Amino acid sequence: MKKKRNWFRFFFVSLQKHYQTAMIHNLGNQNTIFNQFISELRDETIQKDRMRFRKNLQRVAEIFAYEISKVMNYEPREVVTPLGTKIVNLLAEHPVICSILRAGVPLHEGLLSYFDQADNGFISAFRRHEKKGEITIRMDYVATPEIEGRELILCDPMLATGSSMLASYQALCELGKPRHTHIVTVVAHQEAIDFLQKNISSKDFTLWVGAIDEELTSQSYIVPGLGDAGDLAYGPKMQN
Repeated sequence: MKKKRNWFRFFFVSLQKHYQTAMIHNLGNQNTIFNQFISELRDETIQKDRMRFRKNLQRVAEIFAYEISKVMNYEPREVVTPLGTKIVNLLAEHPVICSILRAGVPLHEGLLSYFDQADNGFISAFRRHEKKGEITIRMDYVATPEIEGRELILCDPMLATGSSMLASYQALCELGKPRHTHIVTVVAHQEAIDFLQKNISSKDFTLWVGAIDEELTSQSYIVPGLGDAGDLAYGPKMQN
């Protein structure tokens, strides 16, 4: 009886771990051109070219979009050509793409170039470093179309602690509950992934990530990371 209980416990824990990680897609684990774009985003010499930095964010987003499209719902539709008709499986419904300003804009553009009929939303959410060393999330702006029961793609280049992403997701859910949310990020830290899994049901979201880095500084910057994606894309901002 004891052996059966131990076996059942082992099976349950293994199954639980499977479902905790099944919703994470790390595209950097594959040997593809995707990693070329990630390496250029990290390279401190190449990233001095802001236009190339933005372009590489768009490129990785296009690859994310292609991969995400594989798990969406499709339905057969008739296409009329000059010579006849053809039944083709097409998206049953286009998603809503929402980016976290300002660093998420190039990712948004890349996703939108593939999901070109998507509705679009934007969120202003950022970390504020308080004098006592605490980090708070400030959210000034949320604009989104109807998301109730729809596929949502929420993107931000960096996922350090997960706090900004969770706050953005919760703010959107106050306006409507998506059927499923695809969170897209270029570089993440494991702490942030654990944080999201703890606070969002695994059935409600899928994480699409380009790389998972090992270190997080006391100021919540990912190491080696790639730096401040917003500054690299659009120039340094004034601190307040």
